[in-house]
Amino acid sequence: MTEQQKYQVIKRLADLEIREYEACVLMQVTVSGDFMRAGNLAFGPLVRYISGNNAAGQKIAMTAPVIQEPISDQEHIVSFVLPAGMNPDDVPVPSDARVKMIAEPAYFAAARKFGGGWNEHRFMAEGEQLLNAVKAAGLVPIGAIYWARFDPPWKPGFLKRNEAITKIERPKAL
Repeated sequence: MTEQQKYQVIKRLADLEIREYEACVLMQVTVSGDFMRAGNLAFGPLVRYISGNNAAGQKIAMTAPVIQEPISDQEHIVSFVLPAGMNPDDVPVPSDARVKMIAEPAYFAAARKFGGGWNEHRFMAEGEQLLNAVKAAGLVPIGAIYWARFDPPWKPGFLKRNEAITKIERPKAL
């Protein structure tokens, strides 16, 4: 089974989960293109990186989710989460200059799970519902909403797991 990004559910509400994510290492590519095309454009360089296209020739296990964060309508950051426990100092240097390593510290987030196929309208609608639920819960979002895809494109839509996520300030009730 594919390793998934590590987090602890702090609280479940009707429309979201409040989570505490562990520190992790992300490999990212910034691409130009519309929402759906961006994921496809970034996937190749990221897969090549974990397949050994790095200074050490090291293969790295695929994990889930693949994360996509819009910077604008035509620019997106797409990230792979490296396996838990990888030290940022030991991550192989990418051979492709487009691939960047980001050491992500632990953080709190609100997440809304949803199933089904992928399209921009669906992701945006789920993101809007997440933001409304975050505000209704008295939580304070930090930065943009991003999307997490957990399944390969060939998996039937009704079986796919997706999430809209936003980082939040540490909830006061904790």
